Amino acid sequence: MNKQLVNFLFVSGLLAAIVSCEGPSTASDQDAKSAPKPNIIFILADDLGYGDLSLTGQTNFKTPFIDQLAEDGMFFTQHYSGSTVCAPSRSTLMTGMHTGHTFIRGNKEIRPEGQHPLDSSAVTVAKLLQSAGYVTGAFGKWGLGYPGSDGDPNNQGFDEFYGFNCQRLGHNYYPYHLWQNQTKVMLEGNAGDKKETYAPDIIHQKAVEFLEKNKDTSFFMYYPSIIPHAELLVPDSLLQKFRGKYLPEKAYAGVDDGPSYRKGPYGSQRESHAAFAAMVYLLDKQVGEIRQKLEELGIAENTLIIFSSDNGPHKEGGADPDYFNSNASFKGYKRDLYEGGLRVPTIACWPNKIKTNTTSDHISAFWDFLPTLCDIAGVQPPENIDGISFLPELLGAEQAKHKYLYWEFPMRGGKQAVRFGDWKGIRLNMTENPDAPIELYDLATDPGEEYNVADENPEVLQEIATIMSKEHTYSEVFSFEFEKNKNEY
Repeated sequence: MNKQLVNFLFVSGLLAAIVSCEGPSTASDQDAKSAPKPNIIFILADDLGYGDLSLTGQTNFKTPFIDQLAEDGMFFTQHYSGSTVCAPSRSTLMTGMHTGHTFIRGNKEIRPEGQHPLDSSAVTVAKLLQSAGYVTGAFGKWGLGYPGSDGDPNNQGFDEFYGFNCQRLGHNYYPYHLWQNQTKVMLEGNAGDKKETYAPDIIHQKAVEFLEKNKDTSFFMYYPSIIPHAELLVPDSLLQKFRGKYLPEKAYAGVDDGPSYRKGPYGSQRESHAAFAAMVYLLDKQVGEIRQKLEELGIAENTLIIFSSDNGPHKEGGADPDYFNSNASFKGYKRDLYEGGLRVPTIACWPNKIKTNTTSDHISAFWDFLPTLCDIAGVQPPENIDGISFLPELLGAEQAKHKYLYWEFPMRGGKQAVRFGDWKGIRLNMTENPDAPIELYDLATDPGEEYNVADENPEVLQEIATIMSKEHTYSEVFSFEFEKNKNEY
């Protein structure tokens, strides 16, 4: 019997003895015990940069509803995504394990639709919350297993799913179909080259219906929006609000017909700047509508909302992050392990629990969400995770800290990164040299990672190299190039 279980049984017995000595429980005691567990909503933007919110310095447009969410809760200044691209970032979120341990470490396609699946043995946050009595729903982009696979959302703990199973097909905002659980929902309004059903609108509608349907029970709603990922496309009625405001405009020539149309390649956009602003406007508006619905249903005070982004800003489909200063003062973009590819704007709002208008400098990452939500739901997390619950930080209590954070990305030449206190170590070009030199930055004085101070800090460099070696475990599917001809690592 492990030490944690012994302690739990001891404390449980002690509490039972205290209660028996105090006499029968009162009605208020019974009410407290039967009080519903808090609802949890996790809103995940797609490729939203740290600087894409007005609260983080965006001056080209406003995000009033997301700003208000931060004013009503806590903003995390040093929170990191799970990876620098979509699928592995979401895998860390679901499993509580960083990319040196989690199942999915890159974007790997499974044709004709979907990505490499999470294993059936995966213990996801959704499965754990299900075990605690939560109704679970996911609305948006999945990317962790093709339809019907072990990684299908219905097989990974979600009672209800509506949206894009495949993140490649999620590139297109007027798709031919979406998925409702195991049913392929054809969108006749988008047949051929028609554009009548804008996917973010209908997905949002289904999410709101989930809230209405489950207002009388405890629920976990995962809302992985596809906004503002490329393609940069919105209904013309929305684009008109921003047309002509962001000159000179940037035109993008995409794929507008042919056999690959709406199968991944982005469509054309003559007004990319206006379209991007319109998409962030829509995302912000949808956050506001979710909060308004919670108020209407009378469940806002018992609902924790977390908002974040899956990685840094992209440069595809006409996107222009430099024009909008989307990565704020940070270096790098999506697919980089510099701060601009990993540090993401993150907010937690929980009425009467989280102190309003607060800022946290706690260093945290996506793999911390699983233990945090387990802590809230009163369920034991797996022992083999890398995350640490940050519930104490949310509630103003003493918070445990990470010794370090670790990332790896076997694509784009092979990369590793470590955040170690204020130090940030990055190793690039591992395909050519698995022991390539490590760049070292002091984020306390150089958050923009401009000055490589590796030569002046050999002891720190050695510590980071040791962490990189220790935290990487071999993955047959997502191995580095230099590992592929080895039976063992």
